[in-house]
Amino acid sequence: MASKNLYFPKELSWLSFNERVLQEAADTNTPLIERFRFLGIYSNNLDEFYRVRVADVKRLITISQNDGDMNTADELISLLQEVQQRVKVLSAKFDSIHKTVTKELKRYNIHILNYQQLEEKQIDWVKHYFRNNVLLHIAPILLDNKVQLIQRLNDSSVYLDVALYRPGRNTKYAVVEIPTNQTSRFVVLPPQGTRKKKQIILLDDVIKLCVEEIFKGFVRFETAEAYSFKITRDAEYSINDEIDESYVDKMSESMKQRLIAEPVRIIHDKGMPDEMINDLRKRLRISNIDTIQSAGHYRNFKDFIGFPNVGRSYLEHSPLPKLRSKMFSEHDTVFDAIAKQDILLYYPYHDFLHFTEFVRQAAFDPQVKHIRLNIYRVASQSRIISSLVDAVDNGKKVTVVVELRARFDEENNIAWSKRMTDAGIKVVLGNPSVKIHSKLCIVSREERGQLKHYTHFGTGNFNEKTAKIYTDLSLFTCDQELAFEAIQVIEMIQNPYKKVRFNQLQVSPINARSKIQSLIRQEIQRSTEGHFAQITFKINNLVDPELIDDLYRASQSGVKIRGIIRGMCALIPGVSGMSENIELISIVDRFLEHPRIMVFENGGDRKIYISSADWMTRNMDYRIEVGCPVNDADARQMIIDLLELQFQDTLKARVIDKDQVNAYVKRGNRKKLRSQIQIHEYLAAKEAN
Repeated sequence: MASKNLYFPKELSWLSFNERVLQEAADTNTPLIERFRFLGIYSNNLDEFYRVRVADVKRLITISQNDGDMNTADELISLLQEVQQRVKVLSAKFDSIHKTVTKELKRYNIHILNYQQLEEKQIDWVKHYFRNNVLLHIAPILLDNKVQLIQRLNDSSVYLDVALYRPGRNTKYAVVEIPTNQTSRFVVLPPQGTRKKKQIILLDDVIKLCVEEIFKGFVRFETAEAYSFKITRDAEYSINDEIDESYVDKMSESMKQRLIAEPVRIIHDKGMPDEMINDLRKRLRISNIDTIQSAGHYRNFKDFIGFPNVGRSYLEHSPLPKLRSKMFSEHDTVFDAIAKQDILLYYPYHDFLHFTEFVRQAAFDPQVKHIRLNIYRVASQSRIISSLVDAVDNGKKVTVVVELRARFDEENNIAWSKRMTDAGIKVVLGNPSVKIHSKLCIVSREERGQLKHYTHFGTGNFNEKTAKIYTDLSLFTCDQELAFEAIQVIEMIQNPYKKVRFNQLQVSPINARSKIQSLIRQEIQRSTEGHFAQITFKINNLVDPELIDDLYRASQSGVKIRGIIRGMCALIPGVSGMSENIELISIVDRFLEHPRIMVFENGGDRKIYISSADWMTRNMDYRIEVGCPVNDADARQMIIDLLELQFQDTLKARVIDKDQVNAYVKRGNRKKLRSQIQIHEYLAAKEAN
């Protein structure tokens, strides 16, 4: 099964996912402020798409051209053109939704003004605000032939390109960074007349109004015009192999490479004059295969994720009450609770405090001897790491594996690794050849003269911030065989040449692929023997060709396959003779769906796994990932119930079909069911009982 017709292009599939985010911004049932925030999520996602996916295609085009493989290069160029056309269509939808939502806000007395709409008193106030709160953060880049602009711009920032006009002289240009890291992007104006009317001006417009003040006395000009733009760079970087450099130093140098990588996209104010656009093209060395796109006045919409609600509370989602696990609360210590039975939590419905408490109690419990944990992404203010430092102070051995190459979190992880090392924690800086993406924490406790291990297996990061908005599963267990294998994972990271064998865990790149494929083959065998066979899974991305081919074979053998996929999906479902037994949906709602779950029917004795791994080649072959069997009866039933609630969703579920058009699941005569809300009610009732 090698034909490209068997796989939907993953880049286009990713854009279909981001369209589902845009659908949430368009949905009139979504609270109005949340619709604005979904526009920010869409924009932030698209930035990352260009940094990673588009940059990768561009890189492959260059490699193919250099190797003389023009057929491959032409196919990739065609794909890139299709991507750019699709983005153009989505951008038009984005602009339309933005106008609609902005107009709707006015009905609730929330007005977003540009600097040309300000009244005289407001102009005076804004100028005063600029001089006292903004100007101190501005250092313009005056452009001449000596300035290497490409090295001066940060792709996480938005800029104003300023034209300084003087009659009879050549136009001078300057670039001003909008300092959103130092002050809010959204400036709430003082009340005018009635206090009911809330007015907001963006920092961009504050600077545009006052742009001449930045240059007076330094540059001779008569008038100035400013237009916004931003760039997106290639997020990849290389690590040199000089043996006299530490891994941290190599990572720091690699991050500098990212900062000066050539842009893959420029997006600018659609009113920007052609002369200014051409000047930017030249200074930023934009090639024919790069994207240069015009749009509305405001760039870097990701800041709209934090758009303030200055109106009524019903304009944003009401917070769902955090649930406390009765299994934990009924015992004096977390270890007593876990010893009694396995405990499965589902964030953000359950309070993440349960995990931080697991680590906090381990930090001072006199019986705890060793804490092992691996970090991919943690919060910038992490209570977990603070507890690990306390553990060292209490004389405990602490081993932390830090993945320095967690994309866009490298700087944070480098800083944490240095702090932990200084505190006396044994820090293992991963493996330069594979990323470490597993979510393990093992606490070893001396009980009755022997070590007993308490292990956490998860689908999400140990991050207090994302645990509030990502749905993820956490399994706490004192199964000693699972604990022993989890410890082997940590030891394998420390000693990559050590021979290891895993019987229960699915560990990438050791045996995860082969174990999943074996489980699929078992379902195929049962189906060919005339028995009911079914595979149910929930993952973020499905793009690995081998696993897709296995699912096609299972479908052709009569295995019923159901999947929930949040993001990319290269599998084409519902095709007669190939995938007619495969049904896929995607759910996008107020929380970001993040768990990885696998359920194999196994003749009625279901095999259930939770995992850190998506079904992508990188996760199977080039990362260290861990999938764990769920053996506890209550935990198994909870997973089945959660999945069934999502398959019953009639409000936020979209069908993934062969064209990925994102049609909502047809409700028919079924009642309205929004799974994320229904799951909270289900878990609340479960804890109450």
